[in-house]
Amino acid sequence: MTAPTELRVSKDRKMLTVTFPNHRPFELPAEMLRVLSPSAEVQGHSPEQRVTVPGKRNVAILKIEPVGNYAVRITFDDFHDTGIFTWQYLHELGHEKDTRWQGYLDELSEKRLSRD
Repeated sequence: MTAPTELRVSKDRKMLTVTFPNHRPFELPAEMLRVLSPSAEVQGHSPEQRVTVPGKRNVAILKIEPVGNYAVRITFDDFHDTGIFTWQYLHELGHEKDTRWQGYLDELSEKRLSRD
């Protein structure tokens, strides 16, 4: 997977815009990145261990650090920072944004959890 040509955090720190070569930019909300973090803390070590993370509506991005030539580590203002967002994963989130977000909202509803 080719690296993005640009990663830009919005002034309010609530949105990450990711631009890959030959694609229009993807806007990924901080909340979505946080609740779909690729970390073991969120994803578990198997699909059965995956955690539905509530209460992150107002989460913001504190910083983004490169990890080699293949990924970034995003630190959120709740201090979650263990997810390594590979270029491939960011690309998938961009292409599957609506489906993944709706799946998250459905999980919250099923488990009677809130975004707040």
